[in-house]
Amino acid sequence: MRISHWIDGKPWSGVAERTGEVFDPATGEVRAQVDFAGAGQIEEAVGAAARAFPAWRDTSLAARSRILFSFRELLSARKDELATIVTAEHGKVLSDAAGEIARAIENVEFACGAAQLLKGGFSENASRGVDVYSIAQALGVVGVISPFNFPAMVPLWFAPNAIACGNTVVLKPSEKDPSASVFIAELFAEAGLPDGVLNVLQGDKVAVDGLLSHPAVKAISFVGSTPIARHVYETGTRRGTRVQALGGAKNHMVVLPDADLDLAADAAVSAGFGSAGERCMAVSVVVAVDPVGDELVAGIAERMAGLKVGDGREPDSAMGPLVTAAHRAKVESYVDAGVAAGAELVVDGRAVEVGGGGFWFGPTLFDRVTPEMPIYTDEIFGPVLSVVRAGSYDAALELVNANAYGNGTAIFTSDGRAARRFQNEVEVGMVGLNVPIPVPVGYYSFGGWKDSLFGDSHAYGPEGFHFFTRTKVVT
Repeated sequence: MRISHWIDGKPWSGVAERTGEVFDPATGEVRAQVDFAGAGQIEEAVGAAARAFPAWRDTSLAARSRILFSFRELLSARKDELATIVTAEHGKVLSDAAGEIARAIENVEFACGAAQLLKGGFSENASRGVDVYSIAQALGVVGVISPFNFPAMVPLWFAPNAIACGNTVVLKPSEKDPSASVFIAELFAEAGLPDGVLNVLQGDKVAVDGLLSHPAVKAISFVGSTPIARHVYETGTRRGTRVQALGGAKNHMVVLPDADLDLAADAAVSAGFGSAGERCMAVSVVVAVDPVGDELVAGIAERMAGLKVGDGREPDSAMGPLVTAAHRAKVESYVDAGVAAGAELVVDGRAVEVGGGGFWFGPTLFDRVTPEMPIYTDEIFGPVLSVVRAGSYDAALELVNANAYGNGTAIFTSDGRAARRFQNEVEVGMVGLNVPIPVPVGYYSFGGWKDSLFGDSHAYGPEGFHFFTRTKVVT
């Protein structure tokens, strides 16, 4: 099977100079070849978007909203089909894929309100006989660079808002699971989106750098690891491109002595091992505040024993494989490093046996992890959960705030005063109170602090509309 670009309203029909392999993570077999863009395809995609921009910018808000409403209905009707595509290429279980698409639909629904969200301000008689008003206008061609872990949701964090605001889009999905973006483009075309308004450019670093350096691309939205997010932000802003770059994470879940430990253990398992830990909002560190550590670790380990690792298409699988063999090897190297550093390996996922040749790695639990260990300092992006012991609330807070990342965090407690204090004092962009993965609903905005975000605009929601427009004031 061949997966290619979507340019100017149709599949690209040329011959690619370079291609990549797309695997089925549950079998380890190659399921498709994906075309990689070169300079010519980058120019074609950006050129199509640039040509489509003037007419789309001048399309009425009502017409834009009708297309988005139609797209929302098509996406909802075919969500199971899209979930199957996601599972086949990413490996996550079908229920996780379905949840991803449900959150994507929330973002589309928010974008459908463009007419309300793009209203400006008006001041009558600001000076004698002089009125002043503001309008929000589209930027032009915008690039969206999305990661492998949410191949449907993350493109739909950005593309609907950008399109609703009157921009045209070039989407560069991950080369590891590229089919979902083409499926989305096909649905947009069926919904009536004009040719060239949404283009999909497959590829690797060549495509990324091509979008970053192209003079017609006015803004870039990126989600990925922190080193690449920093590169995207610095490269783009150096030439005057507007950039929002969401980076990595090391999300802490603080458990106080008064917490419901059954609830906390359930949350740690679901948040640590859902989607095989391949999500930037996964809980990767549990901070157990004395004296709950032993009981909490025992509860987490007990629940882990009931997790079935298997093909994501099987209804009884709780956790699927990792996305590639190379990523599996990277996760295993971190477990080896944790053992070498002296952490207590409570549950070892390295030797999980599923069969079928897939990229399998079982849920893994470390206890008595310390902040200098690589399994604590680095984003592993796999099913590895570390427990750190803390002597007090203040020590737990200091640990979270000292971390370089500031994406998501959670506290589990029965004390409302402690919860309120934590939400005020913690230096993290998204906070859960007895909620382990505090991803905002579609009418708020997603984004962290510190090394988890480069730029001053979060993704989707109100800040998404702000990012994809610029204000003009008329007197």
